[in-house]
Amino acid sequence: MNATIDTVPRLCPPPHPHPHPPTRFRVPLGAVDTHAHVVGESFVPERSYTPPPAPPRNYLAMLDATSMTYGVVVQVSVHGTDNSLLVQTLSAHPDRLRGIAVAPHDFSDAALAELNDAGVVGLRLNTISGGGIGLDRLADYESLCAELGWHLQFLTHADRLAPVAPRLSQLRVPYVIDHMGHFDVDAGSQAPGWKLMMQLVADGAWVKLSGAYRLSKTPPYADTIPFARSLIEVAPDRCVWGSDWPHVGFWGPMPNVGDLLDALADWAPDPATREAILVTNPQRFYGFNHS
Repeated sequence: MNATIDTVPRLCPPPHPHPHPPTRFRVPLGAVDTHAHVVGESFVPERSYTPPPAPPRNYLAMLDATSMTYGVVVQVSVHGTDNSLLVQTLSAHPDRLRGIAVAPHDFSDAALAELNDAGVVGLRLNTISGGGIGLDRLADYESLCAELGWHLQFLTHADRLAPVAPRLSQLRVPYVIDHMGHFDVDAGSQAPGWKLMMQLVADGAWVKLSGAYRLSKTPPYADTIPFARSLIEVAPDRCVWGSDWPHVGFWGPMPNVGDLLDALADWAPDPATREAILVTNPQRFYGFNHS
C-alpha cells in the first residue's frame, strides 16, 4: 500500500491584525523590540514551515502600534542566506532598525560589507528551523563577528548547547540566546536544560525574554514567570525583550504583541528593571544612540 506524503511545509497563520501597546504599563521612550521578522514570498525548500508574507510596512506599523522606538529585524529561516529583504528593510530605516543576518561561513567580503553597511550587527545560528545554519562552524562565525564587531545569536533548545557550552564561555564576541532558551517550562527548574541555561547566562550570555507563547501557550503565560524572573535576577543588565512578531512556526492562537508586553509586567514588576530590559540594555547591545 502506497502512502501519500505531504512534502509541503505547513502553512502558518498570520499575526494578530490589531497589535496594541501593553495595558499594564507605559512603554518607555527609546524602547527596542529586539526580535521580529520581515517575510517575503520566496522560500528555501528545506524550510520547516511556510509563513504568510509579513512586509516591512506591516512590521513598522506593529512597532508604531506598540510604542516601540526601535526594532531589530532577525533574518527568518525560510529565506535561508538570502538577506536581500532584510538589507532592503534596514537600509530604508537606518536610524530606527538594526539587523541580524544568516550567512554562509565563506560569505565574500563584499557581501559582508553590504550587510554591515545596512545595519547588520550580528549573525544567527539555528538548530531548530530548516533553512538555518547550525553550530558546526562556530569558530568560523566567531571570527567573522570578531572582525566586524558583531555578536552571535542562537536559536536553539538550551540543552542542545551542552556540547559547545565550554566553548561559549571562551567566545571573543558577545552572544545572545533566543526565547529564554526555548525551554519547556513543564520540565521544571531542575531540568538539566534549564540549569545549563542559567549557568550560561550567569557566565555572560545575553538572553531574549521572548517567545512566552512558545514556552507556555496558555495566556497570560503565568508559568513562565519564575523562569523569566530567575534570568533577570542573574543578569539584569543582559536581558532584552522581543515580540517575535509575526510569530512564524506557531499554530496556536496568535498572541497580540501588547499581551506579550504585559507579561513583562509580571516578569519585571519594578519599572526601573523594565526600563533596563526595554531601553538601556538593548540600546547598548544593538548600537542605538537615543538622545
